Amino acid sequence: MTLALAPLRVSMVAGESSGDLLAASLLEGLNERLPAGTQFNGIGGSRMTAAGFDTHWPMDKLTVRGYVEALKHIPEILGIRNELKRQLLAEPPSVFIGVDAPDFNFGLEHALRDAGIPTMHFVCPSIWAWRGGRIKKIVKAVDHMLCVFPFEPALMEKAGIASTYVGHPLADEIPLVLDVEGARRELGLPEGGPIIAVLPGSRRSEIALIGPTFFDAMKLMQLREPGVRFVMPAAAAVLRELLQPLVAAHPNLALTITEGKAQVAMTAADAILVKSGTVTLEAALLKKPMVISYKVPWLTSQLMQRQGYLPYVGLPNILAGRFVVPEILQHFATPEALADATLKQLSDDANRATLTKIFTEMHHALRQNTAQRAAEAVAQVLETRRPR
Repeated sequence: MTLALAPLRVSMVAGESSGDLLAASLLEGLNERLPAGTQFNGIGGSRMTAAGFDTHWPMDKLTVRGYVEALKHIPEILGIRNELKRQLLAEPPSVFIGVDAPDFNFGLEHALRDAGIPTMHFVCPSIWAWRGGRIKKIVKAVDHMLCVFPFEPALMEKAGIASTYVGHPLADEIPLVLDVEGARRELGLPEGGPIIAVLPGSRRSEIALIGPTFFDAMKLMQLREPGVRFVMPAAAAVLRELLQPLVAAHPNLALTITEGKAQVAMTAADAILVKSGTVTLEAALLKKPMVISYKVPWLTSQLMQRQGYLPYVGLPNILAGRFVVPEILQHFATPEALADATLKQLSDDANRATLTKIFTEMHHALRQNTAQRAAEAVAQVLETRRPR
């Protein structure tokens, strides 16, 4: 069926790397589904740009972690949002799609929706985990929610919000069967012997808070398991620069730092020590035993705890509905605790088999051809919605 509306202009905002991945997948589907000449613009990252997206501001302007850390950036972020809102109200897009970044996007979506512009949001905020009060904002801001987890549409229906379950693009991207030996060859790692992938995060604040602990944990693991090797992906030059003092302080580590290739590094590994975030879902889809950790400033931690509902923060545990991998957080995340837990994940074959079964079922549930499903939902909104 050919869409009658043309020319079309789709505006989007993604605020961090995980949103860039999701939006790039959606753009892939939209480029196939919508008429030639459809314009895509707003705020996005490198993956979106590669898919033909015109970004008005660099995405990293919005990439700030935590309440306390965001305070000094609020004036600039609000200035960007106000200017973007002015532009979109002056030249209304056919549809606006906020990709994650709910604190930025909901206020913008509310204003656009009040002006009669159809609004969609890609990735239901984790109201089932914390900050459930955001459902009130969603009701006012969003015409249609694109959900990446299968239990979310029921929550949207209860609140009276239209939604579509589209799965997660990582589940489409990651093969069901891995080529571990090929990944090791690609990174120049030995095909035999235990390998642990270590991912301390990609932001300056993350490296500063948890980087030293992760490196000290690697040192302990190597002392206890002399044959172990480590691989750490670092995509950006600035990240490699931040890691350099830690590398210099641990000169005897059997550590390979790769230029990006995080998925290849995790594929090559037997176990993973990883900062909490979307990357933990990627690790689960790769069927890897893991230890999840994070450290944030004390005040940020207190605010998060008071608004949380679940006993776990890692996506593998959230999706499983129970602790299937260890989470060692905040002051509990000592080098000794991380080393103990990671080496246990490395050596426990029975646990590895159990996790493989759990994560394979998870992979099938999330593998839904997200690009096509999401693009079809956007097309249906464009076909049925008109400015009020």
